[in-house]
Amino acid sequence: MNKELIINSSGEGVEIALLENKKLVELHYERGQDNFAVGDLYLGKIKKLMPGLNAVFVDVGFEKDAFLHYTDLSPHFRSLLKFTKQSMDGSIPWGNDFGKFHNEQEIQKAGKITEVIQGKPDVLVQILKEPISSKGPRLSCEISLPGRFVVVTPFNDVVAISRKIHSADERKRLQRIVESIKPKNLGVIVRTAAEGKNTAELHTDIMELTEMWQKIQDNMKGAKAPQIILGERDKTTSILRDLLSESFQRIVVNDKKLMSETKEYVARIAPEKEEIVTFHNNQQAIFDTYGINKQVKSSFGKTVNMSSGAYLIIEHTEALHVIDVNSGTRSADSGQEQSALATNMEAAAEIARQLRLRDLGGIIIIDFIDMKLPEHRRILHEEMEKLMTLDRARHTLLPISKFGLMQITRQRLRPELNIATAELCPTCKGTGKIGPSILLADDIENDLGYLVNQGHKQLALHVHPMMEAYLTKGTLMKPSIAKKWYKQYKVKLKLVMDNNAPLTEYNFYDTKTEELIKL
Repeated sequence: MNKELIINSSGEGVEIALLENKKLVELHYERGQDNFAVGDLYLGKIKKLMPGLNAVFVDVGFEKDAFLHYTDLSPHFRSLLKFTKQSMDGSIPWGNDFGKFHNEQEIQKAGKITEVIQGKPDVLVQILKEPISSKGPRLSCEISLPGRFVVVTPFNDVVAISRKIHSADERKRLQRIVESIKPKNLGVIVRTAAEGKNTAELHTDIMELTEMWQKIQDNMKGAKAPQIILGERDKTTSILRDLLSESFQRIVVNDKKLMSETKEYVARIAPEKEEIVTFHNNQQAIFDTYGINKQVKSSFGKTVNMSSGAYLIIEHTEALHVIDVNSGTRSADSGQEQSALATNMEAAAEIARQLRLRDLGGIIIIDFIDMKLPEHRRILHEEMEKLMTLDRARHTLLPISKFGLMQITRQRLRPELNIATAELCPTCKGTGKIGPSILLADDIENDLGYLVNQGHKQLALHVHPMMEAYLTKGTLMKPSIAKKWYKQYKVKLKLVMDNNAPLTEYNFYDTKTEELIKL
C-alpha cells in the first residue's frame, strides 16, 4: 500500500491529510490554540466525588470539569498520588533513579471511589478523550508514554507484546530483549512496529521515554493545579510516530520551517526514510495539487457516492450513527444475490474509510443490502473485519443480524469531523426561505409605477424564468399580470428571461437606450 502524508500549513494552523493509494483516509486539523489533546498530561485538582457514578470531577483548567471514572484510576493509583505529592514538593527520595521509588498497595479492580480518594488532592492525569460537545475531557490515571516501538507505563514491571504480532518466536524474542533492557518500575508494551527490530533500536526508544518521564517529574516541581505538565507531540509527529512504515512513499510540506522539523524528526526515528520528506514548491495550493479538496467535497455530507453508482446515506443522531447502503444505478445483470454481495463489498471498503475519515465513534449501525445466503453474509463480515484492521481506533464488529444489520462500536478520541460541503444559496442566503412571488410582483409594480411617472414609456424587465412565467401566465377569462400592467400604466413592457438572475432579483432597462435603470 502506497501511503502519502500531505501537510498544509497556513495562518490558521496545520491541516494534515493521509492518503492511501491516493485516497484520502484521515484528515487532521491542528490549531495553534488547541488544548486538551489526547495524551496531554495535566496536574488536576479533584473537585467533586460522585459516589453514584463511582467517579470524580477534576479541574484541569477547561471550562467544564473533566470526568474520571473509577475504572480509569489505574491499579497503581495510590502510587500515583504519592508520586504527585512528592514531585510537587520536591521531596524526591528516589532522585533520578525511578527504580528506587517505593510503590504503594494496588487498589481493587471493582472497588468504590470513596475508598481510595479522601478530600480533594491534586493528581497527575492524562487526557483520554478530548472535550466533545457540552462534555469536558475524559481522564485516565493509567499514565502511558507512547514511542515508536514501545509504550512505557510507570509504576509496574510488566512487559506485554502487541497481539498483532502473531509469530510465537518473535514474541519470545521481543519479550526477552525488553525484559533485559527496561528500567525498574517502568512497564513496557511492545507495539506492532517493533516486529523485527534489534536491541539497539528498542533500547533507544525506551531511553527516550524514560527521559520524558524524568521531564514530567521535573515539570511537576512547584506546579499548582490546574496546570499542563507535558503536551503531546504535535499531530504531524504523532501520526509519523504511529504510522511511519516501509509503505510511506512521500511526505510533502508547504512550509519550509515545518518541513525542516518534520525531516529532522523522520531522520531521528527512521534515517532511511529522510529523503521522502519534500517541500511543495508550486503556486497551486498543496491540497489542490494532490486532489484533497476535491475528495473532501465528495466524501463529506449526508450522501456519499461510489464509482459503481451505488451510494451511502450517513445519518447522525445523539445516540448512534446509521449508514444505509443503496444500490442506486448499479446493474443487477449478474443476478440479485451476486449484485447485492458486490455492492455490499464495495460499500464495506467505503464505510471503513468513512469511519476513519470522519472519526465516527460510539455505536454505528450499517444497513447493508439484504442477502439471503449465510455464506455471503459471512464473507461480508470477514471483509469488513479485514478492512478495519487499518483503523487505529479500538473497535468491535458483530456478525450481520437476521435483519441484515451490522453493529460496530468504535472508539472516538476527538470531536467528530464535520465539514460543510453545501454552498450558500445566493437567493435565500442560507435561510431556506424566499419571498412569495405575489409579494415580489407587488415590488415590481411599485417600481414600474415610479418609472412611468418619471417619463419612461418603453421598458424591458429582466427576471428569473420562473418569475417570467408567473407574470405572463393568463387565460381568456383572466389576463396575465403583465397585460394588466400594460393597460393600467399605458407602457410597453417587454419581459426578458435571465437564466443567471436569482429568483428574487429583477432589473429594468430602457429599450431605447438599452441602459440599466438604477432605482
